[in-house]
Amino acid sequence: MGISTPLRASVDRASCELLRAVARWPASADDDWFAGLVGEIRDWDALLKLAEEHQVAPMLYARLRGLGPAVPTVTQERLRTAHDRNAFHSLANAAELISVLKAFGRENITAMPYKGVVLAASAYRNLTTRPAGDLDLLVDYSHLPRATAILFERGYEFYPEGQVSPDGGSPSHCGEYHLERRADGMMIELRWGLELAQRHFRRRLGIDWVWPLRRTAMLAGAEVPDMSPEITLLVLCMHGSKHVWSRLIWICDVARLLDSEPNLDWQEAIQEAKRTGLWRTLALGVLLAYRVADAPVPEAVLRSFEADTTACNLAQHVEENLFDSPGSRPVGPLPYSIQLLGFRDRIRFFLSLDFLRPTEKDQAALRLPRWLQPIHYLLRPFRIIRDQSPR
Repeated sequence: MGISTPLRASVDRASCELLRAVARWPASADDDWFAGLVGEIRDWDALLKLAEEHQVAPMLYARLRGLGPAVPTVTQERLRTAHDRNAFHSLANAAELISVLKAFGRENITAMPYKGVVLAASAYRNLTTRPAGDLDLLVDYSHLPRATAILFERGYEFYPEGQVSPDGGSPSHCGEYHLERRADGMMIELRWGLELAQRHFRRRLGIDWVWPLRRTAMLAGAEVPDMSPEITLLVLCMHGSKHVWSRLIWICDVARLLDSEPNLDWQEAIQEAKRTGLWRTLALGVLLAYRVADAPVPEAVLRSFEADTTACNLAQHVEENLFDSPGSRPVGPLPYSIQLLGFRDRIRFFLSLDFLRPTEKDQAALRLPRWLQPIHYLLRPFRIIRDQSPR
């Protein structure tokens, strides 16, 4: 369930340029220019593989399907098959989400869906244009036992096996449960907190953050709760930044949201970002959406984000490595997760000496018996230096 993207030795340049053009739709609506890019494609297998890795195959299909013989018949069939599969998955997700929300409502469980089919319906205006993925639901921690009980009744079980039940003890440190229904492969991420980085971001933003400003979205003919566009923007930037923007779809999500919300209250979004320590996270996400996908951003807002040298450097790193080394972290004196933090959060982090606490990765790299585990604290500074050194 974790997101891991292997580094790539090389990628097809023509495929990269075409996917960037797909991301810029509708800004790249010049059909002749786009057809010229399509004419440069020599390795269609490489293009489809790259599109699948970055989860933009449905968008690629939507852009290519009107070009006729310019696209090989075999490629058209593969894209159409993938599109039909995703369309079925999207509709199944929508139906399941509506049903789960009704079941939660009967038990007075407040739940907020986000990303996935809700984002496809509200920002993309089309369920089939965005990959369906899992269902993401945010609930109050106090409602967690009842929510999981309802999901168990619907045939779900914890994935992977062995996660602690909310009835039986403390929740996992990451603030989420992954559940799967093996009968049909339906998967739900049940969260009770949104975090930028589990170790460094000290605020866990939950249902009380997103619920008061909620709106509704139409999903398959039913009304479902939806985050306000300003909060949605922050959540999308949190999610993309947490995973170092290793997939093009996450940049497209921000761009499509901005394109679909011309009346977005930028002042409210920026104030909330400053209040919650997400200002640089917001700046990074918006800069990427503007640079990679031509997202509409007011000039004054863009200037304020471009004035932040760290945000610009991070955006440049992501853009330059998006296809060759997706998910690679920039080299520098501070770890990427610390660079995302605002000044006060950085000070709080360093004063707490939290950076010296061994991580799960440290412990997995060197298995020690319990009585020798304090050695990890001595090795931790050297690991930090090594991780930030050029290779």
